[in-house]
Amino acid sequence: MMRQENIIHEVKKNNAVILYEYPFNERIRTYLRLEHLLQRLGELIKRESPIDHHYALATIFEIMDVGARADLKTDVLKDLEKQKQVLNGYRGNPAISEEVLDSITAQLEAGFSAVNNLPGKVGQSLTENDWLMSIRSRVGIPGGTCEFDLPAYYAWQHLTAAARQHDLHRWVLPLGPLAESVRLLLRLLRDSGAPQKVVAPAGQYQQMLPQGRTFQLLRLHIDASLDLIPEISCNRLMVSVRLMRLEKDDRLHTSLADSMFELALCC
Repeated sequence: MMRQENIIHEVKKNNAVILYEYPFNERIRTYLRLEHLLQRLGELIKRESPIDHHYALATIFEIMDVGARADLKTDVLKDLEKQKQVLNGYRGNPAISEEVLDSITAQLEAGFSAVNNLPGKVGQSLTENDWLMSIRSRVGIPGGTCEFDLPAYYAWQHLTAAARQHDLHRWVLPLGPLAESVRLLLRLLRDSGAPQKVVAPAGQYQQMLPQGRTFQLLRLHIDASLDLIPEISCNRLMVSVRLMRLEKDDRLHTSLADSMFELALCC
């Protein structure tokens, strides 16, 4: 039975196109969630408002929660090594630049070494900061970080923006090796898919997947002006996309129009 889920990893309106991504397995799902949180964190730290820095700190805690998966570090190391072996298999191919191969391989090796040298789980060093952990224990409680609950945190929010940004960069530093490795792995994965234009008759599209190939990520580009939202489901045998439209009753309704979008399967 196919597992139905509509995951919007990244929404980009560039040239009036929206990109949707759907992971085929739990490992890629975790990578995408980490990337999403890291992108949000980068945007929040750049801002200067105390409320933005509050949510930046909350995002660091979310990254720690995602990174606490026992096998995440092992998965990243395995994927870095696997990508290195795949790239080395292209050596000697006249159509492939040795210089580019050397550059990417060096990045993979650097990422492997940095992640391998991380002590314990992702963000473990931050758990030794009692002040941060006192905030983490209350940030999920509605109104739990008020000044009467956490006066020291309230005082921190009254520091200058530059001082808060300095602290945030310091706390983010232990997450850097994992962040860079996940970004590199996702970039290589995305580059492996060749986009093709497809048509969904009456808003429905299905594609049987070739046997013997394991796909990890689906990427779907659709014209934003169509006002259509893809509901995606897939497994190792088939991809299914149903195009929906958000109507005035704030509910999704199936579109019955023939519509075109661009699809890429990455492995």
